[in-house]
Amino acid sequence: MDYTNSHALVDTAWLAENLDNAEVRAIDATFFLPTVARDASAEFTQCHIPGAVFFDINAVADKNTDLPHMLPDAATFGREVGRLGIGNATNVVVYDVHGGCAAAARLWWTFRLFGHQRVAVLDGGLPKWRREGRATESGTPSPDEKRFAATMNPAMVRGVDDLLANIASRAEQVVDARSAGRFVGADAEPRPAKKAGHIPGSLNLPFNDLMDPDAGVVRPADEIAAAFDGAGVDRSRPIVTTCGSGVTAAFLSFGLYLIGVENAAVYDGSWAEWGNHADTPVET
Repeated sequence: MDYTNSHALVDTAWLAENLDNAEVRAIDATFFLPTVARDASAEFTQCHIPGAVFFDINAVADKNTDLPHMLPDAATFGREVGRLGIGNATNVVVYDVHGGCAAAARLWWTFRLFGHQRVAVLDGGLPKWRREGRATESGTPSPDEKRFAATMNPAMVRGVDDLLANIASRAEQVVDARSAGRFVGADAEPRPAKKAGHIPGSLNLPFNDLMDPDAGVVRPADEIAAAFDGAGVDRSRPIVTTCGSGVTAAFLSFGLYLIGVENAAVYDGSWAEWGNHADTPVET
């Protein structure tokens, strides 16, 4: 079973062959949880794919909320990616240093949310690139700025009020990408949360179940489909993905897109919002 939307996932060989193409731009979308003492920007400066630029999810974000890396408005996103040398005709390839592709998938989803369809995830990310002995470089790039016109598609994102209303209607299936321990409320969240557990009625599919742990790449289409089926997800019905802060949720939406489910929305606030909101019920 091949991917329905195979264009959304590119391999390292393809990127290596296209690094000199002026219409292709690689972006490092790495971010680390607050419990991890690592600096994504500093690591990018030390080592990245030649010609790549760095997207800071915490900097290009809504500054009017205390929630982590919530979506910016369209004007902000367009301005900031334009400064990275990306225009509306640019073919964007997003990667991260985790190899699990979750951070890359968040930026993939964000580009599509703001109307850019010329975007793909690098399968295996920087770890696979380096395992294969491919070239890297250091330093801070200074790309020529381009104009990027962004228009937001609100159908691709959900807020807390949408999820509260959905508890009663069950119009959309909610699929949680967190670990099983966090989903049932047994394990602590990486960010402080007043509540533990999950959104009532939601299903659990840990995001890393879509990865091949040995090869460090995205699982084949039939295995992705089986993972969603095994979690009780009806792929013919509307789906909203959620997680801790809207990042690994996007990887579930990315996996669904690969196998032809193109309309899975992301709950941007996720547990960082739900777990601290006064009016949100939880199940354990």
